Amino acid sequence: MNGIKIGYAPTRRSIFSAPDAVRYAGLTRQRLKELGVELVDLDDINEEGLLYDDRDRSAVAEKFRREKIHGLFLPHCNFGTEYVCARLAKELNVPVLLWGPRDERPDENGVRLRDSQCGLFATGKVLRRFQVPFTYLCNCRLTDPEFERGIDNFLRVCNIVKVFRDIRILQIAPRPFDFWSTMCNEGELLEKFNIQLAPIPMTELRQEMEKAKAEGTEVEEVMVYCRSSMNVCIKPEELHQVAALKVAMKHLADRYGCRAVAIQCWNALQAEIGIMPCAANSLLNEEGIPVVCETDIHGAVTALMAEAAAMGEARSFFADWTVRHPDCENGELLQHCGPWPVSVAKEKPSIGYPLAFNHPGAVEAEAKHGQMTLCRFDGDNGEYSLLLGRAWGIDGPYTKGTYVWVEVENLKRLEDKLVCGPYIHHCVGVHMDLVPSLYEACKYIQVRPDLYDPIEEEVKAFIRGE
Repeated sequence: MNGIKIGYAPTRRSIFSAPDAVRYAGLTRQRLKELGVELVDLDDINEEGLLYDDRDRSAVAEKFRREKIHGLFLPHCNFGTEYVCARLAKELNVPVLLWGPRDERPDENGVRLRDSQCGLFATGKVLRRFQVPFTYLCNCRLTDPEFERGIDNFLRVCNIVKVFRDIRILQIAPRPFDFWSTMCNEGELLEKFNIQLAPIPMTELRQEMEKAKAEGTEVEEVMVYCRSSMNVCIKPEELHQVAALKVAMKHLADRYGCRAVAIQCWNALQAEIGIMPCAANSLLNEEGIPVVCETDIHGAVTALMAEAAAMGEARSFFADWTVRHPDCENGELLQHCGPWPVSVAKEKPSIGYPLAFNHPGAVEAEAKHGQMTLCRFDGDNGEYSLLLGRAWGIDGPYTKGTYVWVEVENLKRLEDKLVCGPYIHHCVGVHMDLVPSLYEACKYIQVRPDLYDPIEEEVKAFIRGE
């Protein structure tokens, strides 16, 4: 689960059955362990291991902070103590999952042991009063499929928030002059979101490449990988330069503590090192270190969000929206010179020459079809949003580079959003349905979710367990 750690704070209220609350806390803990969830519980805070006494709250918060939890789970094992839950959630500032088990029928004397659903209504109100965003998984049984699905989605949300709140991007050289569309406000990104940039000049990249070539071993290993995983259609010395670039970017990202890279990619780069960076980008993308083109900082943020949502189950790819499909009314070509990961391809990729440039080092392959999530983080005039939606791979004409033809529900509606903004011609795709996770994560990072198809009610229904 990508190291996601959940603070487990089952709650009760004194008027209802404490023994039954303890029983359900244990059943819920066991179910979460079956699902592979890493928990930090309250067993050493009080005898019941439950959150109900406000005097325990400081100790609970201290333990959860010490353990560096990424999310807070508040199972209402009977009615629950809403104000203690809200105070704890406010203090911790992590994603919050609110859920309670379905209540059993009253016994033969008409006695109800828990009233968990009623408590959820109360806690939701108090969390809103405290202005604490939370995720709600509707009242269901531990064995219901929606419980497992809801836990999985919440873990993905926690991972997105964890990654988003700790972004640092290696910026290799300024954006190309012609790409005014990829300009960003570095100060605003830092002030609003703590997104940090580590800018370096092109000369530092070239020096790191020379160092990598002098040391040799890593560069040779990359060349071996390329020959085994791709059809190499460039000269050996050119492949050597591709491998050196990959190693250099990895070292620089590590040195500056960066999760992703945004590289100028043309045309100063070609004058410095004589190759296109696409294949080197592809190699790093395959390792889960997104590298985006044209110094697109917002694109790098998008890629990190998509990778976090995927939890290592699929790699993301950075693409241009380019041209409409010649035959499919709602079809569009996603393409780029050749930076997509090898695992995205439906065929063995080749390293060759891109469509628009004379320098070697671009990957060529059509991507796999199937369902995808497409997304784009961007902003204008201080307002940021995340465009997202679903698409499906379809057949279409051959073209150069890394590419896939996709179909969406209504291309004209999507096209209007791209032109009217705040978006540009770049997006990130993943071969998974990650729309609910990305949509839900937006409430925790102060970014507006912007669905390009009218599926908001469907997405909300999925999150709440319908």
